[in-house]
Amino acid sequence: MKGLRTVTFLFISNTFMTFAWYGHLKFKEYEWGKNLSLIAIILISWGLAFFEYLFQVPANEGGFKENGGPFTLVELKTIQEAITLTVFMIFTTLLFKNEKLGWNHLVGFGLIVLAVFVIFKKW
Repeated sequence: MKGLRTVTFLFISNTFMTFAWYGHLKFKEYEWGKNLSLIAIILISWGLAFFEYLFQVPANEGGFKENGGPFTLVELKTIQEAITLTVFMIFTTLLFKNEKLGWNHLVGFGLIVLAVFVIFKKW
């Protein structure tokens, strides 16, 4: 159960972080965002990052093996990276229609999934 909670929280936190890092690139398409200063954009992104941390910290705290969770530190980081790319690919596909994900992106993502397998495999 802790593993599922950890992964779910990491998905939520990565969604907030992806919007904090890249969502502002769409602000100019909305009337309210056309004249935002860089400082305003930074503050909005910090606000989103706050919510990212509300999920990321408990995910890692509860998921870490030394705190009674199921994952080692390396496993937590690997899960987080795979989730980050998954969320980013969904985000890009849905919000940035002019960005095309090519075969090389998919192969690279596949290699990261392979890395997850290698890291989690008990040799």
